[in-house]
Amino acid sequence: MKTMQWLIKRELWEHKGMLCWAPAVVAAAISALALLATFVNQNISYNGAMVTPQNIIVTIEGETRTRIVDTLAHNYVAAAMPVYMVLGFLVFFYCLGALHDERRDRSILFWKSLPVSDTTTVLSKALMALVVSPLIVIGIGLAMSLLLLLAAGVKVALHGTNLFGELLVTPELYLAPLRVLALVPVYFVWALPTVGWLLMVSSMARSKVFLWAVGIPVGAGLLLLWAQKALGFDINAGWVISHVFNRLLLGVIPGSWLSFGSLAAAPDIAPAAGLVAFIFEQSWASLAQPAAWLGALAGMAMLAVAVKMRRRREEG
Repeated sequence: MKTMQWLIKRELWEHKGMLCWAPAVVAAAISALALLATFVNQNISYNGAMVTPQNIIVTIEGETRTRIVDTLAHNYVAAAMPVYMVLGFLVFFYCLGALHDERRDRSILFWKSLPVSDTTTVLSKALMALVVSPLIVIGIGLAMSLLLLLAAGVKVALHGTNLFGELLVTPELYLAPLRVLALVPVYFVWALPTVGWLLMVSSMARSKVFLWAVGIPVGAGLLLLWAQKALGFDINAGWVISHVFNRLLLGVIPGSWLSFGSLAAAPDIAPAAGLVAFIFEQSWASLAQPAAWLGALAGMAMLAVAVKMRRRREEG
């Protein structure tokens, strides 16, 4: 266990810029723009006179106040959606270079001199992509969401309506972040095929890893489409592309599993349920599909191949 902890720390040290600072910079940029749009003065013309928004007092009471509080409490974590989307790109490019870079810079010779097995090393990189990186991005995203929620509350309070009392006693304010964290196991299962594929290609390719990782699924998909359309082969190329090749390339994008579920056929989202609660329910429901676990098995098989290739390929 301590060996795995140190290997994960090693990955953090080596890829801190990509896995930690990149999402933090994106979150900071979004927060700065949102705060700027919220608090910058904008004059409003009223009966020929210029009135600043700070001088407008609005008191919100009754059902409207309750609905605003519920909406904020249920959905404030959705403000970090752009940050969560960055996770897919980070994990994709991290896995592409995870096993290839150590051969290219010859550092694999040093790491192989240590009493650490190839299996443990590859698993540490997979856990970094499937567990640690999502937790880092979620932590940054939740911090940004709380900051923007605080800014929204302050902005409304400046106009005469204090919503903080109701917000702080709303259970959903505390349940929403837990729902986001609870999606990590779902991400683990659905992203495993892509992580396995990328690590396997990273362990095999001597150069141009991106072209190998992306070119093979894309080329195979185009070939199947050509065979179906031009040659009249009785194959469902669209199904293969959606359920096989898309899983190989797009599984690391958060929420990609919703395309395999019944989202389109689901009933309308009730205002009280909220977007985050709806996504949470649909995400866990997607694990009931055989495609989720078949893909996970394929991902584990590809990780096993990556272990064997790392054991054999010490040269650059």
